[in-house]
Amino acid sequence: MIPPTLNPLLTALFESRFGEPVGRVVPLKGDASARKLFRLTSASRTAIGVLSPDNRENSAFLEFSRHFRKCGLPVPEIYAEDLDQGVYLEEDLGDTTLFQLLTTDRVNDELSGDVLTLYREVIEFLPRFQIEAGRTLNYGVCYPRFSFDKQSMMWDLNYFKYYFLRLAKIPFNEQALEDDFQRFTEFLLAARRRFFLYRDFQSRNIMVRDGAPFFIDYQGGRRGPLQYDVASLLYDAKADLPVDVRDHLLARYLDAAAKLETIDRTAFLTYYPGFVYIRIMQAMGAYGLRGFYERKHHFLASIPYAIRNIEYLLRTTDLPVELPELTQVWRRLVASSSLRQFGTASLKLTVRIQSFSYTDGVPTDEKGHGGGYIFDCRALPNPGRFEQYMRLTGRDDAVIAFLEGEPAVREFIGHVFALISQTVENYQQRNFTDLLVAFGCTGGQHRSVYCAERLARHLREQFQVNVEVRHLAQEGPAR
Repeated sequence: MIPPTLNPLLTALFESRFGEPVGRVVPLKGDASARKLFRLTSASRTAIGVLSPDNRENSAFLEFSRHFRKCGLPVPEIYAEDLDQGVYLEEDLGDTTLFQLLTTDRVNDELSGDVLTLYREVIEFLPRFQIEAGRTLNYGVCYPRFSFDKQSMMWDLNYFKYYFLRLAKIPFNEQALEDDFQRFTEFLLAARRRFFLYRDFQSRNIMVRDGAPFFIDYQGGRRGPLQYDVASLLYDAKADLPVDVRDHLLARYLDAAAKLETIDRTAFLTYYPGFVYIRIMQAMGAYGLRGFYERKHHFLASIPYAIRNIEYLLRTTDLPVELPELTQVWRRLVASSSLRQFGTASLKLTVRIQSFSYTDGVPTDEKGHGGGYIFDCRALPNPGRFEQYMRLTGRDDAVIAFLEGEPAVREFIGHVFALISQTVENYQQRNFTDLLVAFGCTGGQHRSVYCAERLARHLREQFQVNVEVRHLAQEGPAR
């Protein structure tokens, strides 16, 4: 507890506004800015007091807060202010954030029903900030930039370059990376950017009171694209939302936004991965500055999650712009074992198992981090030589019975199990999240398919891993 006399500006403002003496002043843990936050309590009232030396930031927060409340959005009420002294009072929304609920209610990586419901509410509020309230917002008070323009993007990218890549000792070609930054920003600037960009729309900036969400920390908002804030929420590193939840919430967001604005979904999704990348890089710059440089080690705990998000993007998305050096940087981050060791993260490994035909060539792992195995099954007995098996595959019972009756197959698959199990255990210890295992045979129909399915079953039975199976020579989508 801090005696009220140590904060005369805030106590005077409180007592002037409410007509009651302050009984307690308790400091609150703030964000990484220069603001200092306190909870002031009297006999019947409580409020959050803010001391901040940056009056332009204060003006933006106060202006935005009043505007959002007029639009019916759940943000804190502003009780009183003295901008000459850099102080103001706002509504006390309690101490519970969406991130805290997400963390405490999580079981086996699954979100509770209550938390998922909150995320759905939050994602449907977002377009009301961006589109509905954004139409009449006074952008003249935006700070430090009027819009998320080229300068803003370059600041974020260089923040990532100097505070993360340099301090994490990730090698890069300075000029080539700068050239990619220029191409990348030109691509992002082609997205529609006439909406309100909240800037830091993530689970720690969403308070939950009486089961309802309230929104804070939008003082860095400016005009910008829709995609950035969605990326901030869904790829919030330590929130670690499951992929299916991200997909569900993104679809829900687009439905909500379409009620307020005509949305070209194809165009939105074309630019969306780019904004996910730049948001992740901006956050990593913050992790580097606060963690590596300022020695606030809890910031480093988010790095493994950010690395895993980049790995997922590299594997599942393609940007319609060539960024050779930046892509190499992302791959170097993904390949780094040391960066995955910070904090206590225990990330789930995905093992991607493929069968293929050597007639079609050996598959390459362009989307993964390069780690994995290719096993040649052509030395095994081939059921495809027998008429009764020719039209079947390694997933059919007759072929399975044939192969399991062959000692050479049992010995081969036993060696595979031992080697892959050892690798899985090692990858789990090092927080690697992607492993490719491919099996090839002449036609990609019998032996390779059987081995792929057999390994998938073994891993599901023995390890807590995600397993994806794909039979490249077979018809039908990947499973």
